[in-house]
Amino acid sequence: MSERTVFQSMSQKHVVSLGPQATVWEAACMMTGANCGSVLIVDTPGKLLGIVTERDLMTRVLAKALSPDKTLVSDVMTKNPHCVTPETPVSDAVLIMIERGFRHLPIMGPHGKLLGVFSVRDALPREVGAAVSMAEFNEQVNDARG
Repeated sequence: MSERTVFQSMSQKHVVSLGPQATVWEAACMMTGANCGSVLIVDTPGKLLGIVTERDLMTRVLAKALSPDKTLVSDVMTKNPHCVTPETPVSDAVLIMIERGFRHLPIMGPHGKLLGVFSVRDALPREVGAAVSMAEFNEQVNDARG
């Protein structure tokens, strides 16, 4: 049996997005309404500019005592986020997230079409376990190389 892809594993198959002039308050409300942990920030033609996650809201807004209704998502987003294709195996995506320290990966289809976001929650424990093993192996190889 072939491994699942990120697109097959996504719990939500729609794009949750806002423009760069939206406020953090609007992003939080959108994430709450869509029951998701991130919102993609796109310009008018649908080009991906960044991503705002629950963690961003906590560390870049709340912890800095910024006003959610006055702070723009463009001021706190992660610009040019790492993206994967819909065919990316789940274990590869989880490995990317572990090694780079994030929990959400935008999925970019042909011709730059945004298909949604793969979240670490979308991965099964066996794939997370496989990715953790691979990350540990990579770390051991890097340590051996000096």
